[in-house]
Amino acid sequence: MTAVREYSSPLLVPTEEHENLTSIVLDNAARQPARVVYRRQVDGAWVDVTASQFRDEVLALAKGLAAAGIGVGDRVGLMARTRYEWSLVDFAVWFAGAVVVPIYETSSAEQVEWMVKDSGAVACVVENGTHAALVGSLRAGLPGLRDVWTIDDGDLDGLVTGGAGVSDDDLGTRRDALTASTVATLIYTSGTTGRPKGCELTHGNFLFEARNAIAVLHEVLAEDGETLLFLPLAHVFARIIEIACLMRPVALAHSADVTTLLADLAAVRPTFILAVPRVFEKVFNSASQRAHSESGAKGKIFDAAAQTAIAYSKALDAGGAGVGLRAKHALFDRLVYSKLRAVFGGRLDYAISGGAPLGDRLSHFYRGIGLIVFEGYGLTETTAAACVNAPSAIRLNTVGRPLPGVSIRIAEDNEILVMGPNVLERYWQNETATREALDAQSWFSTGDLGELDGDGYLRITGRKKELIVTATGKNVAPSVIEDRVRAHPLVSQCVVVGDGQPYVAALITLDAEALPGWAKQHGKSGTTPEQLVDDPDLQSAIQQAIDEGNKAVSKAESVRRFRVLTVEMSEQSGHLTPKQSLKRPVIMKDFAAEVDALYS
Repeated sequence: MTAVREYSSPLLVPTEEHENLTSIVLDNAARQPARVVYRRQVDGAWVDVTASQFRDEVLALAKGLAAAGIGVGDRVGLMARTRYEWSLVDFAVWFAGAVVVPIYETSSAEQVEWMVKDSGAVACVVENGTHAALVGSLRAGLPGLRDVWTIDDGDLDGLVTGGAGVSDDDLGTRRDALTASTVATLIYTSGTTGRPKGCELTHGNFLFEARNAIAVLHEVLAEDGETLLFLPLAHVFARIIEIACLMRPVALAHSADVTTLLADLAAVRPTFILAVPRVFEKVFNSASQRAHSESGAKGKIFDAAAQTAIAYSKALDAGGAGVGLRAKHALFDRLVYSKLRAVFGGRLDYAISGGAPLGDRLSHFYRGIGLIVFEGYGLTETTAAACVNAPSAIRLNTVGRPLPGVSIRIAEDNEILVMGPNVLERYWQNETATREALDAQSWFSTGDLGELDGDGYLRITGRKKELIVTATGKNVAPSVIEDRVRAHPLVSQCVVVGDGQPYVAALITLDAEALPGWAKQHGKSGTTPEQLVDDPDLQSAIQQAIDEGNKAVSKAESVRRFRVLTVEMSEQSGHLTPKQSLKRPVIMKDFAAEVDALYS
């Protein structure tokens, strides 16, 4: 396929300047008042929330915020896990004419203080007493912060009671002040380097993104569908799904606890989900590990089923599977695939993956078992998706074509540039960052590297700032190898290193869930990274993962040595961002001795 430098998709659904996000709630209640738009958990049971009920709850809370002194344009922090109240507060703040500032509930004290202070938030809604105590400990450095309301303490009910005297006309006046150009939210970037920047995203950014995503993904966002949202709503990826589902409308349920995710999937039985590649990796690896740990025969059956699924998917791209392959596929569907689909609730037809490449193996595997995973690409600054694959136009191992109304350009150095109504206009109170990211024609520099084919499909090839230049002058995109190595069941994280060094090497961390099963299967007495780090069989298994990763690159780019760490890299340890991206500067600093040892 011939490569091109620029591709634009024609606009399908425009946004008018007078529009804002609050109309979604009112329109749903007017058209279909009894339509279920949310399912919330109350005392362990799932309860339906209709369009009219949601409208009434949003309006009541918005009146409470107005009575408490929240004014048009004020910033309100929102720190909670993914739960119904998150969506409720989100829309209530908009009805009050204010701006939502999402804060990850896993954020450190320094991050929370920076986001609240930089945004000038006058109030914060937090989930529980721990969050309230954290914000309370920062009050001395936040003179502009007036109120902190805690969801679990019933403070939202208190706000509703206090807003009884606010009229519908007052809320109407606040709504009338909102336009497509009005800032709806300040989302602070994860900050893999330096302090997070506040991305100003408008009502128009979200309306454009949601409408055109629905136009492309209408089979996925089917009106009789349902989804379970378990990614953090503080991230733009989950946020746009929240808005698109309500706009469609599609019933949406929230799951805040990873320990109850399987039970929630079984109860909700979603027709589609969105997740990051690590979720799909874990499902595959856990199923494989379980099969192999039960018996050698079951392990062999799973391996054969996986190979058949991949072959079947690839055959679809080549014109169709033959009789023999179809027969094997039907057999394994009864033995293996149906059980894997049941893990997701049994009704799941589609999944949307973002944040990192899914990889060839898993893309074909999931399509082969009957679950199509659509990869997309975007950033906070592009209001989530800039490109997406769709049921009618899917090309595996790409992130799809530009969303309708969006243009993608590949710069001379292969950096991906994006332009369209989904792109932010500025960073909050940061003109320098705005000038660096946006040129005079409003092309946004993503920092990612990629290539476009003649049909407009984008493939991500690396991260511009993460390019490693070896001592021999070879440019290496670390994510290519890292994504492949991380697909191995035993590997949790892979960090490729080698800047200024004679060859490329890697730091490896082990998957704490997969390791005990592997140890039992191989007759090992130890089950922890500390006990097994120097085990020859473990080292051999990791070398196999490295060898698989090296297949994707040239010899000069391949990993020559690796070192297995006995610690885990996590958001809590400070080595990953909330969306699980590597904080390379922090990693290089904390593991400098281990990196040096790779070249000693």
